Amino acid sequence: MRKAGLAAVAHVRAGKGPVILDMNTYRYRGHSMSDPAQYRSKEEVADVKEHHDAIDYVRSFLIKNKYAKEERLKEIEKQIKDEISAAAEFSKNSPEPDASELYTDIYRVEE
Repeated sequence: MRKAGLAAVAHVRAGKGPVILDMNTYRYRGHSMSDPAQYRSKEEVADVKEHHDAIDYVRSFLIKNKYAKEERLKEIEKQIKDEISAAAEFSKNSPEPDASELYTDIYRVEE
C-alpha cells in the first residue's frame, strides 16, 4: 500500500492528473439485509476481525507508538459517525439528481 500510495502521490505531484487507488477489503456482513453470508464460516470472519482488521491494526499502532491517545481516537470515531449520519439524512431528504449528472466529475487517466 505504501508503495502504491507513494507512486500515486508522485504521479499527481508531477501534474499527470488524479489517481484512484482500488483497495480490497473484507466485508464482515452479507451484501444486504437479505444476505445471511453463510458462504463464510464464523471462524473465518472471527479470524479476520481478530488478526487482520486494518482499522484495529492502525488504532493499536497509533496508541502503542504514542501518536494518539485512546480518548482522542474515540472522539474522532464519534465525529465520523455523526458526519455519516448527517450525510445519510441529507441523502434521504434530497431529491434524486437528474440523469444528466450521471457522468459528472468522472475522469479516466490512460497510461
